[in-house]
Amino acid sequence: MTYSEFGRRLETHLARLRVLFDNTSDSERTSAARLARRITTEGPMHKLSQRWFLLALVLACVANVALAPAALGQIQIAPAPQSVAEIESVIERATRLESEQRWGEALSIYEEALREHPDHSTLGNRHNLAKIHYDLTRRYNDSSFVRAISTLDEKQALGMYSEVLVKVETHYVAAPNWNALVSRGTQDLQIALYQKQFAGQHLAGKSRAELDEFSQTIGRWQAERNIQTRQQAVDTVAALANFAQQRLGIPRSAATLEYTCAAIGALDAYSAFLTSDQLTDVYSQIEGNFVGLGIELKADDGALLIVDVINGSPAQRAGIRKNDRIIEVDGQPTSKFSTDQAADLLQGPEGSSCQVVLKNDAGQTRQLTVRREHVEVPSVDDVKIVDRDFGIGYLKLTCFQKTTSRDLDAALWKLHREGMRSLIIDLRRNPGGLLTASVEVADKFVDDGVIVSTRGRSPLEDYNYTAHRAGTWRVPLVVLIDGESASASEIFAGAIRDHRRGTIVGQRSYGKGSVQGIFPLSIAGSGVRLTTAKFFSPNGHPINMVGVQPDNVVQVAAKPAAAGALDAASDLLSDSVLNAGIQAARRQTAQR
Repeated sequence: MTYSEFGRRLETHLARLRVLFDNTSDSERTSAARLARRITTEGPMHKLSQRWFLLALVLACVANVALAPAALGQIQIAPAPQSVAEIESVIERATRLESEQRWGEALSIYEEALREHPDHSTLGNRHNLAKIHYDLTRRYNDSSFVRAISTLDEKQALGMYSEVLVKVETHYVAAPNWNALVSRGTQDLQIALYQKQFAGQHLAGKSRAELDEFSQTIGRWQAERNIQTRQQAVDTVAALANFAQQRLGIPRSAATLEYTCAAIGALDAYSAFLTSDQLTDVYSQIEGNFVGLGIELKADDGALLIVDVINGSPAQRAGIRKNDRIIEVDGQPTSKFSTDQAADLLQGPEGSSCQVVLKNDAGQTRQLTVRREHVEVPSVDDVKIVDRDFGIGYLKLTCFQKTTSRDLDAALWKLHREGMRSLIIDLRRNPGGLLTASVEVADKFVDDGVIVSTRGRSPLEDYNYTAHRAGTWRVPLVVLIDGESASASEIFAGAIRDHRRGTIVGQRSYGKGSVQGIFPLSIAGSGVRLTTAKFFSPNGHPINMVGVQPDNVVQVAAKPAAAGALDAASDLLSDSVLNAGIQAARRQTAQR
């Protein structure tokens, strides 16, 4: 999965709003005031990506992981020739995208490669650089961030930086390395000097020689420091921001905010600084609604590929179909923009409209006008009986949000009335969502024992979520997963597997096994997403970087029809994973 493919869904705010992007809530815990709600993210580093990027466009700012090179003296095994060729091909493709400033697409390529080669230092370093460029570009295309730079004074900006460090020190899953966080901020600022939007806003009239001299000076200055405490980090950033203003005229607030974003981005792949607009989008995602067209997109060679269309959405009513490609928005070709910029053209206030030019698989183009409206995102979709002879029910869980438990109850009773004797739950391409929602769903099928456990640096993060016998459905169960089933999806699949409650079919899941909390900041309406714990399956198996292994592995040459309904018989027959699931369900039913 990838950034441009994953959407993160979080929950409410209030006091210590701790929506855990990818898992967990403590509405069940004894100290309710301690946590507001937690969620599990859609999974992948950037795929955290496959998000319901539903034009509420919560392309979540998942921070990159600092992948350290192998320690000196460590024995390394030379990669096989096939792996070498594969990695060279990855770097070549990503480099081409980077040269076109298509950082999001390059980042997705690196993330996919790192899933197979997690210890490859070159891939890790290039991923980190692409992530810095990607986040920087997104920040300066975000009007709420640009507004913050212009309205915050030096004291407020430094206060925000200090507040962020306090959140890290208090809540992050590991003890922070203050020197590394400041060093990452210096690297971000050095890259920003040569980035188009940053330079255009803050460096008018500055020569390349001036930029080079400044970059080298702060690099040397940083290398001479060994920052050991939070206060030393704050004092260092204040001095560097002052130096940036004196030498290049960069506003102190702009320089400080680069260090602020970097302090979170340097922690891991899922921690991130959230601008005011991003924080608002996160809340909308958790609630399961937003204003937009109702489509899921991904980059496709200069166009925006329609991966899915929400049932009943303005896009569906206008005639937009899955696998269409948007090649023009309001008269502007999408090929002229980065993926995020092109997707941003589709956003706008409720009630407004946009004109899109679409191209289908046959190469035919058509122009449509689509109205932006309030869109409800279904978390349970495509509920049906797929095999009436054996009474096999089917439903797709697209995400885990506040309404999922209620929506699933309605779907289960509908299938029960239609003669369901076994059930297939499809979690493919489900990026996750609320931890509590995944626990509630698992509790409907598991009658006793642990569903998931969380473990963090703070004892307050250590908790075992358990099942309850009342209300348990005994129906035989098959769960479909793939490499884009992440986080909350993996909590559910892991619980079903460990309790031997059903058969897991498909491919290994993504491997997103950490808990994030959303912490609003007191300045500029922004917030941070911080990893606070990791979660483990009922048998104590780690999920992070491991995933859930299916009982029945089914490899597919191409991805199945994206989260869309399986309306046509041909769709069903061509879906090898679903067919394997149906066969497993038939065996279960026959054995009863």
